Amino acid sequence: MARIKVLPEDFVVDEIPLYEPCGTGEHLYIRFTKREMTTDAAVDVIARTVGVRARDVGVAGMKDRMAITTQTVSVPFAPDRDTKAMALVHERINVLDTKRHTNKLRTGHLRANRFAIRIRDVADVDGAICAFERIGREGVPNAFGAQRFGREGDNAERTRAWLTGKAPAPRDPRLKRLLFSALQSAVYNEVLRRRVGDGTWNTCLEGDLAKRHDSGGLFLCTDVQEDRARAERGEISATGPLPGAKMREPEGTPRDLEREVVREFLGDDIDLTKLVPLGEGTRRPLRLWVSDLRIEREEREEGSSIRVYFVLPKGAYATTVISAAISLDAEAGKGTDHLSTNGEAYTCEDGAIEPDGQQRDH
Repeated sequence: MARIKVLPEDFVVDEIPLYEPCGTGEHLYIRFTKREMTTDAAVDVIARTVGVRARDVGVAGMKDRMAITTQTVSVPFAPDRDTKAMALVHERINVLDTKRHTNKLRTGHLRANRFAIRIRDVADVDGAICAFERIGREGVPNAFGAQRFGREGDNAERTRAWLTGKAPAPRDPRLKRLLFSALQSAVYNEVLRRRVGDGTWNTCLEGDLAKRHDSGGLFLCTDVQEDRARAERGEISATGPLPGAKMREPEGTPRDLEREVVREFLGDDIDLTKLVPLGEGTRRPLRLWVSDLRIEREEREEGSSIRVYFVLPKGAYATTVISAAISLDAEAGKGTDHLSTNGEAYTCEDGAIEPDGQQRDH
């Protein structure tokens, strides 16, 4: 089986910011590179260095531990904090630059993530390259990876248990939001699984809510022939649900499917209107487009490998792309970040953790 994340150098991620800091304002943006370190651990170091509380640090996205990642955080501005940040000396953190801006960074303030990933022990290099090339033309089903659901894969079930009063709720508000997003993600994945099963994940049905890939706008599909042609050209994709009180519903057959799945996962006992602080609800494209794709062969003494380069929109999983092209070792995801409270775990991987209510089109 092929492997990734054997060494930090095998998994390189660079955030592509949603906007550039303007140079003035009450917040200081700190761009840095970290190696084999969780984002939370890096935030703690930076917060202590510049003299702020960790909770006052703004983070656009969480990144893997077993990786080399470049990202940006924000801290409240003070006259000496840029100097302190640039003077930071740490074996796993390198501050690249600082610049002021008018607002604090929030989860999801990303345009995309750029990846450079080495895949080791590839048995059929030619076949893998062909598969990646096909993905570059057609995209892949935009599933949430297994990392979304925790070490044991049961975060959605645990969430449903405390929402229905069968188990105590976590005390940590952040963990509650993350766990609720796992339940939302499970609903979305099931809708996507059924759409893959009937062959409609990469096209549009009448009544679908489709997303424009250029602007991010949502619209109702009423001209099926035209919308399917646009989907085939890669201009739009149908979307699936991340349930919440403010989520917009599709119509017709897509609506019926989504309501059926939501009922299966949430039952009749969970009132989404009371869960707005955990997640308002949003929609996610059923198809993931990969841009700037490039593949390189690497002949190494320990076996054949390839390095793939691509860009994914925020919230997308690099392992979703890789697994669509090649079978990965079951241990391939080891080393991702984990948040754990009272034995409960949530895994963040590849790019931004974006619990619903934070996923926004800016």
